[in-house]
Amino acid sequence: MKRPWPKRLWFWGGALVFALMAYRGGTWSLTGLRGWRLRAFLADPDGHPHWIRPAHAQCPGAPFRWPSTGYPGFLRGDSWGLFHWHTGVDIFSGQAVGKTPVYAAYEGRLYRLAHWRATVAIRHRDPLHPERFIWTYYTHMADPQGRSRIVEAFPPGTRGVYVAAGTLLGYQGNYSGRPGRPVGVHLHFSIVKDAGGLPANESFPWNTLDPSPYLGMPLTAWQVAPWRTPECWE
Repeated sequence: MKRPWPKRLWFWGGALVFALMAYRGGTWSLTGLRGWRLRAFLADPDGHPHWIRPAHAQCPGAPFRWPSTGYPGFLRGDSWGLFHWHTGVDIFSGQAVGKTPVYAAYEGRLYRLAHWRATVAIRHRDPLHPERFIWTYYTHMADPQGRSRIVEAFPPGTRGVYVAAGTLLGYQGNYSGRPGRPVGVHLHFSIVKDAGGLPANESFPWNTLDPSPYLGMPLTAWQVAPWRTPECWE
């Protein structure tokens, strides 16, 4: 006969599951409400001009510029499932593929790996922690079939090319990484840790940093109510 689990284990196990579900459920709810607001924007971008942040905008005291004109529809920490954390900020222009420019948020050295159809990354000396390097990461810059919308100055295989803040990198696209299965047209922008001269794997949340202090505004899911647009800190 099997021994039953001690009541203490049942209690603490149940408490852990409940806490996890409550926490993740809260994040899912925020993401769902943010998605509802994003759909309202995409249905009529011209009707919500005050939701749009222009490219090159810079909050007082923040080192980074806003990289592309658009509405920050999803933020770092939004979630679409138990193990699916959003690692950056999705900026939606409401325009077609190849229409909305994407710019470097800060000066640094640009890399584009040979297999990157829609992505570039820029290595920077961290302006907030000068003892380390970080990366800004820009992706989805291709059409649904993976035809790149990155400018010709940065072909596949580019390594360590200096770019100034505000340099044109490409244009918003909707390539998902799987040809013929597009996402909505937007720029996914994140700040990634350095891994020995290359960006760490951006798909893992623990390899990314909170973009808020670099852009001078709240850009994580739990900092911004889903019915509000992020604004510069005072």
